[in-house]
Amino acid sequence: MPSSTSGSSRRLFARARRVLPGGVNSPVRAFKAVQGQPPFIARGTGAHIADVDGRRYIDYVMSWGPLIHGHAPAGLTKALVTATKRGTSFGAPTALEVQLAERVCSLVPSIERVRFVNSGTEATMTALRLARAATRKDKIIKFQGCYHGHADPLLVQAGSGALTLGVPTSPGVTKASAANTLVANYNDLESVKRLFRIHRRKIAAVIIEPIAGNMGVIPPQKGFLEELRELCDQSGVLLIFDEVISGFRVALGGAQTIFGVKPDLTCLGKIIGGGLPVGAYGGRADLMTHIAPDGPVYQAGTLSGNPLAMTAGTWTLSRLSERLYHQLAKLGDQLAEGLAEVASEAGVQLRVNSFGSMVTPFFTNRPVCNYRSATDANTRLYGVFFRSMLRHGIYPPPSQFESWFLSAAHEAHDIERTIDAARLAMRAVARS
Repeated sequence: MPSSTSGSSRRLFARARRVLPGGVNSPVRAFKAVQGQPPFIARGTGAHIADVDGRRYIDYVMSWGPLIHGHAPAGLTKALVTATKRGTSFGAPTALEVQLAERVCSLVPSIERVRFVNSGTEATMTALRLARAATRKDKIIKFQGCYHGHADPLLVQAGSGALTLGVPTSPGVTKASAANTLVANYNDLESVKRLFRIHRRKIAAVIIEPIAGNMGVIPPQKGFLEELRELCDQSGVLLIFDEVISGFRVALGGAQTIFGVKPDLTCLGKIIGGGLPVGAYGGRADLMTHIAPDGPVYQAGTLSGNPLAMTAGTWTLSRLSERLYHQLAKLGDQLAEGLAEVASEAGVQLRVNSFGSMVTPFFTNRPVCNYRSATDANTRLYGVFFRSMLRHGIYPPPSQFESWFLSAAHEAHDIERTIDAARLAMRAVARS
């Protein structure tokens, strides 16, 4: 197997495989999809990371999205040190969780009340439980290739790591768990309408990534989200936006502010914890009153709303601005255009999807607008490209089906260096 790692990382990976499944705590980190072995990261500063062998990289994973201000910004680390001295967890209410909740409710149009949890998986799992309780219906609709965490009912034709490893469904998910999960095609309203006709008055909710980020970046086509909202309203079905990735990544109020579509419930994560473990779900007050202790829908968590995550989230959100989003979008365009240009120079077929600070290059000659067109991309060529980029000090996602993320710490010269490395990588792809 080709290796992109040096001695210390290789030795750590060998040790890890003796005590961790696959040597990792999340599948995509194992680098199987890119036919390599992972470097073990020692530190991160700004837009850069360094591994245990001392090699530095320009980072485009950014902890899979939450580090919108870059690695270890001084203000955040100072705030966390101060919070840690007061206590790391109390399992009791604090002013910090009220403060962050007020900020989230003021910024996200659909959220009147919010509940913090510890992961995006918890957020989507509970939002669906709430939707079923509120509507007294059992079935949900998700979209092929969208990933909403690893709860059993959602590991049906999923994206992210499941798609990366070629396992869209998981053993251990029972038929009963999956029976009430219906699957539609992203950017295809007719596929949703068919499910509505077949399962009339049985559907509790439709859950969707308003900007897909777990089969690579795939924006919604014009009118798709608006028509989906209308269809749900006509049928008495709740609409849930999974903005775990897009929330605060593409705009202050998430994708829903850009497209002007207000869901009934919204799931958040990533950025609202500033890089610490966090998730949240929220929505209309009349729906959220079903959640215990106000109502009978149970959900709890000892570390939910813990002071460290709340501190990091408050610090992170308070430093977002329209100017920052404009800067990130400009860098995203520069990166996307540069990748397309060097691919063309090398005679490599490439499509680059982007939305603001999210970018994905697909090794295909066709537009990528849904699961099928995404999975038509040549993953072998992405592996060749990835290994070359890593050798030249660039750290993109170790999967064709993930988004690249930019941060406030990235600068124009980082993009220029990345494009220079990509020029060499595309030549390697052309020769392979």
